[in-house]
Parts: sequence; C-alpha cells; structure tokens
Amino acid sequence: MSPVLLVTCVIVYSLMLFGITYLTTRKTDNASYFVGNRSSRWYVVAYGMIGASLSGVTFLSVPGDVGKGSFSYFQMIMGYMLGYVFIAYILLPLYYRLNLTSIYSFLRQRLGNYSYKTGAFFFILSRVIGASFRLYVVVNVLQLFVFNAWGIPFWVTTLAFILLILAYTFKGGVKTIVWTDSLQTTFMLLSLILSVLLICKDLHLDAGGLIRTIRESPLSGIFVWDWHSKNFFPKQFFGGMFIAIAMTGLDQEMMQKNISCKTAGESKKNMLSFSAVLLVVNFIFLCLGILLYQYVQAKGLTIPQRTSDDLFPTIALKYLGSFSALFFIIGLISAAYPSADGALTALTASFCIDFLGFEQKTSWTEERKTKIRMMVHFSFALLLLGVIVVFRMINNEAVVRQLFRVANYTYGPLLGLFMFGISSGRAIRDKWAPVVCMVAPMICYLIDTNSKTWMGGYSFGNELLILNGLLTFAGLWIISRRTISSALS
Repeated sequence: MSPVLLVTCVIVYSLMLFGITYLTTRKTDNASYFVGNRSSRWYVVAYGMIGASLSGVTFLSVPGDVGKGSFSYFQMIMGYMLGYVFIAYILLPLYYRLNLTSIYSFLRQRLGNYSYKTGAFFFILSRVIGASFRLYVVVNVLQLFVFNAWGIPFWVTTLAFILLILAYTFKGGVKTIVWTDSLQTTFMLLSLILSVLLICKDLHLDAGGLIRTIRESPLSGIFVWDWHSKNFFPKQFFGGMFIAIAMTGLDQEMMQKNISCKTAGESKKNMLSFSAVLLVVNFIFLCLGILLYQYVQAKGLTIPQRTSDDLFPTIALKYLGSFSALFFIIGLISAAYPSADGALTALTASFCIDFLGFEQKTSWTEERKTKIRMMVHFSFALLLLGVIVVFRMINNEAVVRQLFRVANYTYGPLLGLFMFGISSGRAIRDKWAPVVCMVAPMICYLIDTNSKTWMGGYSFGNELLILNGLLTFAGLWIISRRTISSALS
C-alpha cells in the first residue's frame, strides 16, 4: 500500500486522539487523572475496556493460534465470565466501600504496610513487563511489514509510539483514556469485522457458507479432555477464572477505570456488560482464525514459518488489498494503544499513591503533586521504551514470550494477598509478607519445570496461577497470628 496513504491515516487517527484529549483535559486535576473525578459513564468504560483487555497480542495471536490449539482458547474465555462475576459482586463493592484510589491500599488497611508495598511492587513489575511485551509485539509487526522498508530503526518507531501515548495521557489520565479507549475499541472491532467480510468475499462465502465453514472445520473444536494437555478443560476454565480475577480485578489499570464510575452499582453493570461483549468478540477472533487457514488452503499460500502471529498480518497486508491493509494497520494500532496508555496511567497512579504517598501528603500543594506526577509519568514512559528495546535486542520470540509468562507469575502473590485479606479474618506478621510473596513464585517455577517428571507427564497451564495464589495464601497463613473481623463483614 502507499506509504503516503498509511502515514496520512495514522496522522488523522492521531489527531482524533488529541481532539479527545483536548476535550477531556479542560479543568482537570489529580483526581481527574487518578479516578476521572468518579464521573465516568459505565457504558463508556465497559466499551473501552474491550480494547484494553484484548490488546495487540490477542489481535495477532488468537487467530494464528487456531491452527495449533483450535478453539480451545474459548475454554479460558468461558472461565473469564465466572471471574468477572466475582469481580462485580465481591471486589468492586469492597473497593467502593473503602473509597480506594489505589486498590492496593486495601492491603495496607487489612494486612499492613509491608503487604501493601509488596502488592503494589508486584503490580508494577507485572504491568511493566506485560505492557512492554504487548506493545513490542505490535511495533515489531509494524516494523517488519512497514517501517523496515523505509529504513526507519526499530527504536525510532518505538519512541514515536511511546511519545504519542505519553502526549495524550500526560494530563488527563483516566478521564482521557476512558474515551480514547472507546475510540480505539471501535477501530479495532471495525478492522476485525472488515477482515472477516473481505476474506468471505474472496472465498465466495455468504452468511450460510461462513457458518458452515466454521462448523465443519476440524479447527472448531472447543473442549480438550486429555489431562496431560495444557489445554485440558478444567485447567483452561478455572485458570481463566482466576486470570480474570487477578489480571482484571486485582490490577490497578483495569480497576482504575472501573472505580471511575459514579457508584458501585454502575461499575457492576459495566463489568457484567463488558464480559458479555468480550465473550462474543473473542469468538469472532477465533472464527477469523479458521477463515485465515481456509484462505491459505484455498489460495495455495505458505503459512508463515517464523510464528503463527504473522499469519493475520501477512494475509491482511499482502493479499486482501489496500483497504484491508489500511484498516489492519489502524486496527493493530488501536489494539496496542489501550493496553499501553492504560498501563502508563496506572503505573503512574500506583507509584504516586502507593510509594510516594500522595494521599498522606496533605501539606503538598496540588501544583507540587501535579509536577511530581508528570515526572513519574514521563519516567515510566522511558522505562517502557527501554524494556521494549531490550526485548528487541534479545531477538528471540520464544525467550520474549517466556518473559511475558514470568509476568503472569507475579499475579499469584497478588491473588494470595487479596484472597487472604478478604476471606481469612486473620492478621499476619506483616514484615514477613515480602518473603512469602517471593518464595511462592519460586516454588511454582520449580514445580512447573519438573511437573512432567514428578507428576507422570502432567503439564501446567493457566492453573499455575491458582497454585501460585494458594502457596502465597498458605505462606500468609503460616505467618498469621490472631483472629480479626473479616474484610467482607
């Protein structure tokens, strides 16, 4: 496609983001940045969270992975639904009742300062690795298919993305990204639907033919009953449930948007409606995967050997025409931005509140807090840039994906801390909490790497998060010392 056309569309798209930024940052303050003055409309938050939850990794990986795992990924999405119900009826009412800005403040109130700092630290570690990986995957694809041909270095491409995200989140924070996420979700969904329609047109499939192709495909199987497999149904379902709880309900980025709604009731409606739409969208991504492989077979194409992530961009950019290529690029950018801009805002909020103690610094003026907050925001942008460049230097996708898996390990301690605090009714020897939260993931890693030998061929999947949380919970129980009232009472 024409480079001039591509650049023009990216510029127009960026101007739309800055237009939203201008409209949402007038008369803003730190409360606007951290929780959107608790005035966000629940349906806007729900819609925008679709893009933030899917990210560029889903946009690229889910369709391509159908060739290897069929529709087994949907087992995990089904588990998500149960996790979102838990968030809606247990966690969100708790956050609103305690009037939290940082959700990790709950740990300070319930378990102590060491637990509080530990929880916030694990979130920051998780989100830096996770957000960097998600943005890296997208920038890497754009670099491979577009910017390499123009002679633009990878670090320049990454810097341009980071600066753009920095610019439109710098002032408005949550109040801005609630609306920019909605715009980006729209373009991502348009790209998805358009890709399905264009492939159907090229393959001469009407609505009935599309349904028949998906239903009759050997790749459309959902359930896996081999207990040795990482895709074994109970592993995927219950793993998905706890992934949703940990990576949404215990994640400052996702909850920061939820608690920006006016009331707990509105936030609950947001969570439940978001989960229903997310179920449908993920199913469409899986259907797109079948169509991509059907297209490869029908046209006699070669499946990309480097990684299945290249399948969607290869077909969209090289075989479906300029219109498809244009919307694919915009959709890919739209999938990348929500996960990066939300992460940048949440990291800033967590560091300012949890480590710099903004809520306790009553002597600090609003102007001083704003200046410090902007410095922190800029520093995290540089950190994300540095981590992404390091991923590129590694230049081994298997290693980079393993680093992303390491980020998932860090949600286990968060899961254990919150579940202990909510359900146990016991106090702990708080200074030992960091030790427990460091040891639990190490034990998990040891078990995971030796499970096939120790457990008769058993291979861990998403249920490793559950084990991690249980080990953390058990460690906290060991260092607990007396009974107090439950956080739910």
